[in-house]
Amino acid sequence: MAERFPDDVVQAVLGHMNDDHADDSLEIVRAHGAPAATAAQMIDLDTTGGTWRVTEPEGPRELPIAWLGPVVERADLRREVVALYDAARTDRGSS
Repeated sequence: MAERFPDDVVQAVLGHMNDDHADDSLEIVRAHGAPAATAAQMIDLDTTGGTWRVTEPEGPRELPIAWLGPVVERADLRREVVALYDAARTDRGSS
């Protein structure tokens, strides 16, 4: 069952991702369910995964993406976002 992190943790991660890693979020969503996305914004997260608002030619939608490994504490979040990004880069043939 998904567990929520405290609101200050969620807001800090979302702020960091959206302010500093917008291009990384776009890579993640394109590889994990929204290949035609033109924009992505992380809007939520919990112990099971993150949720992004993606913009596609058909319009915006929410895209939940499960973490690849276990997330129990805040430190695990960084590892899992990086794992999603690395998987996206590998899937797209980037280095």
